[in-house]
Amino acid sequence: MIWTMAVLPILLLLLGFPIFVILMVSSVIAIVLIMDLPIAMIQTELFGSVDNYKLIAVPFFIYAGAIMAQGGISKRLVEWVLSILGAIRGSLALTTVGACTVFGAISGSSPATVAAIGGMMFRSLKERGYTEKFSGGLLASAGAIAGIIPPSIAMILYGAAAEESVRHLFIAGILPGLFIAFVMGVYIYFYAKRKNIKEGGKFELRRFGRATKTGGWALGTPVIILGGIYAGIFSPTEAAGVACLYAMGVSLFIYKDLTLQSLWKVTVDSIYLTAQVLVIVGAATLFSRLLTIAGVPQAMVSWINELALEPWMVLLIINVLLLLVGCVLDPASAILVLAPILKPVVIAAGIDPVHFGIIMTVNVSIGMFTPPFGLNIFVTQALFRVPLGSLYPGLIPFILINLFALGVISYWPGLSLALVRILG
Repeated sequence: MIWTMAVLPILLLLLGFPIFVILMVSSVIAIVLIMDLPIAMIQTELFGSVDNYKLIAVPFFIYAGAIMAQGGISKRLVEWVLSILGAIRGSLALTTVGACTVFGAISGSSPATVAAIGGMMFRSLKERGYTEKFSGGLLASAGAIAGIIPPSIAMILYGAAAEESVRHLFIAGILPGLFIAFVMGVYIYFYAKRKNIKEGGKFELRRFGRATKTGGWALGTPVIILGGIYAGIFSPTEAAGVACLYAMGVSLFIYKDLTLQSLWKVTVDSIYLTAQVLVIVGAATLFSRLLTIAGVPQAMVSWINELALEPWMVLLIINVLLLLVGCVLDPASAILVLAPILKPVVIAAGIDPVHFGIIMTVNVSIGMFTPPFGLNIFVTQALFRVPLGSLYPGLIPFILINLFALGVISYWPGLSLALVRILG
């Protein structure tokens, strides 16, 4: 059993198999050859896992993010943020972080944020004096904020896997996401000061007013989505559908940057991406179900209890585990496999499961730009032709910054739970 559920997946991963194939092969071998379970369980778990109301939000947010990236919304968000931050030292890099945060509050997708914001900012960053190494590291890491700031697809998956309220997770993710953006902004300011980089002019009310007027419809997107969720007007799943309709209407009929032909291409690309996510959901749910039947979560809880560890030590061990897993697995796979296993462990240690959901989301988001397999790394390299020899060193300071933020978020529960207690 240990060989099938632990050694075999690692071996297949090293051989380069896709993660859903690894989980499926390991699960089928365990059911057919080792565990006394009916073969029909495979079909039941695969289809039952995607028959989940919370997961309907995933394809909708993927589709909405793709429409916004192609429909001119992201471009107008960047201009609005730049009109505010233009006078500050390092304003263009700060705008990149701010735009990634705002766009992440719409799309919920980290790679989509890197592509949408990076496509507009990378060349400008280089022209204004930022090195290729810094620019690549900045975009790959800032894009990961989209996985933390609501509406986050990773939080939706955690809510489905751990049976927690997605609305509470969204509320809990607001302050940690803003805190990470703030910490990155502080580093950027001092970096620009040390390198004597100063671009842009002083703040102009006229420019800000013009950018606000032009980007008003774009700025309305996060207000409608998040405001509707937190006001109780609609659920996160319903908000995802509203986001698609709003983005489509603004892009087609108001900004007119999207045509019916380009909308069809966006739709097809989103279908492929949704299929990739949902096939991982099915395989990971089956795999984690077998681990639960085998008693792995119960054994971990007993092991932790026997060690009599303090909650901070439990969090430290889990954080190290999640950071290592995030280096080799995509966020969806890591969350869907590990959330059901680790939830009983953190509850036994007295850790709030909503707080743990934010910790887990931050960990897998850091994994998005951590070598060797961080997805944002490959997106940045493919889109902007940044050599890995430059990109990897450029990521180091941003990884350290995010690790510091992770420590604060992990050991200061109030940062995540304060708004939940007020609004939840």
